[in-house]
Amino acid sequence: MTNVIIFAANGQISRLVEDYLLTNDPDVNLTLFLRNSQRLAELARANDRVTLADGSLDDAQAVSDAMKGQDIAFIGVVDHEVQNNITKNVIAGAKANGVKRIIECSVLGIYNEVPDEFGRWNAEMIGDAGLRTARNADKLLEESGIDYTTLRLPWLNDHDDLNYKVTHKDEEYVGVSGSRKSMADVVVKIVENPDYLKNDSVGIADPATQGSDRPVY
Repeated sequence: MTNVIIFAANGQISRLVEDYLLTNDPDVNLTLFLRNSQRLAELARANDRVTLADGSLDDAQAVSDAMKGQDIAFIGVVDHEVQNNITKNVIAGAKANGVKRIIECSVLGIYNEVPDEFGRWNAEMIGDAGLRTARNADKLLEESGIDYTTLRLPWLNDHDDLNYKVTHKDEEYVGVSGSRKSMADVVVKIVENPDYLKNDSVGIADPATQGSDRPVY
């Protein structure tokens, strides 16, 4: 069995990951970490492979306690905290408990990799502080010594498709938008094959949206 902890477990991408793994992968146990775990009580009642953990990502001790016995951690929220305490707490918890793999959500544009008018607009919308904190979180993971993947997500939509292109840290970002279902698919692939996209900061978007100057909803 592979033990996976999902932080911010009630987020939309997190819920898609959970639903897929519980339906299709009987070799995965899930620990779902969130404020007010009762929001996912029904999911836990219906699945004996689900454990709920109440807590805040700002609480280093709660994060570390929840990571005991875990193999993989997925942070289903972007770390925009000024001091990057979300990422720091998960890294510290991983080191304390021998967690070998971290996956963290981020945003596109942290390396000026998004071209043209959309890149300018995206940088304006996220803002210097948002880009800086997301970039710092990626750097913390890169320097942690733990196998990691940073997912530089596009502007998201709820299209019911799996259509995306993965780009790497030193490559131009392709696309401006993508479905949450596509993002969840990448997370699932990493859970099922931890060597996939290991030690990389990757962009993910629908290539059909390339050239748009605003998000495609």
